[in-house]
Amino acid sequence: MSINRATISGNLTRDSELRSTASGMPVLSFSVAVNDRRKNNQTGEWEDVPNFIDCTMFGSRAQSLAQYLVKGTKVAVEGKLRWSQWERDGQKRSKIEVIVDSLDFMSSRNATGGGSDYGAPSYGGAPAPTAEAPAYSAPAVDTSSSVYDDDIPF
Repeated sequence: MSINRATISGNLTRDSELRSTASGMPVLSFSVAVNDRRKNNQTGEWEDVPNFIDCTMFGSRAQSLAQYLVKGTKVAVEGKLRWSQWERDGQKRSKIEVIVDSLDFMSSRNATGGGSDYGAPSYGGAPAPTAEAPAYSAPAVDTSSSVYDDDIPF
């Protein structure tokens, strides 16, 4: 058995690019910067080293999300890895990319003005909301009762 799943979280390095295939299917391409923490051998200090991950999304979801995926947006992406190879100008090239199954917005709509979050946590098939999401209030907790370890079933 083999498993091909990738989960990454980071910031978009550029605005997304929407294209379509010859048959008319929308294809959205974007790149996510994911930091890797490494110790610098010369200075002994820890540094963040960016990795740039290419991502591709297909179908109506791609078309719906294109306008919201702009440079700097923090996202979490889940999908599968795909390796592709081609030849350009006589040189063989290859890359590994994430084919996106789901995307979560991790930052607010207006990062400088303290705007509200995007609302729903995942955009697997629904278009992104255009109106402000209602405020979420946590359910009231009865603090008069207490919980003991004996009450927990595990």
